[in-house]
Amino acid sequence: MFAKGEAGDFNPIHDIDVRRFCVPGDLLFSVALHNVGVYQSMRFEFMQLVTDAHELEIVQDGEKFLLQDTSGRIYLQVIVAGKKSADADVISELSRAYIEFSGVTFPYLLVDLLRDNEVMINPTRPVVMYKSMAFTLERFETEKLSLDYSGGSLIADGKKAKVDLPFGILSGGERIGHGSKEMLLGGLRPYNEELMDTLVEDYNAIKEKYIVGS
Repeated sequence: MFAKGEAGDFNPIHDIDVRRFCVPGDLLFSVALHNVGVYQSMRFEFMQLVTDAHELEIVQDGEKFLLQDTSGRIYLQVIVAGKKSADADVISELSRAYIEFSGVTFPYLLVDLLRDNEVMINPTRPVVMYKSMAFTLERFETEKLSLDYSGGSLIADGKKAKVDLPFGILSGGERIGHGSKEMLLGGLRPYNEELMDTLVEDYNAIKEKYIVGS
């Protein structure tokens, strides 16, 4: 519900009935932010996939917060620095702005990078993993924020690739910070426009069906 309703993310891996189900990384980001607050500098490193079988807790370790299970296995590491804000409006606004940006990674941002680098993900078993996200803020704002995509990069290595999606953080049109989302891709193959078009069409059809049925 969070992936589709809040983030606009229709990656089938977040459907509860699929074999490889996992909790959306943006949900873990939001939960962490609401529990630890917003710092001027934060880095979120995703260590393991979270399923519905995991009971998690947040533990502070110096300048790090660890999202871990009861056995101590770490799923998300949050590294913080600088001043902190616990203002609920600051937290909610930053969460909303980032989640909206992150949710449109596919197809709006990723497809262009794949095409430019002449590679594509496996249309039947796409491997797209959320590796990390980091941002730095000059100041805290409660007014409506927006994220400005500033052009990404894709570095392919055989059948794998690392994707970097940088962004500016704007308040009232003024840049107050910046950040970047990093992803890992697997199972790459030569780019095929017809297959990619079909993949995007299928994705948009699932999205449209959800919107109409909501």
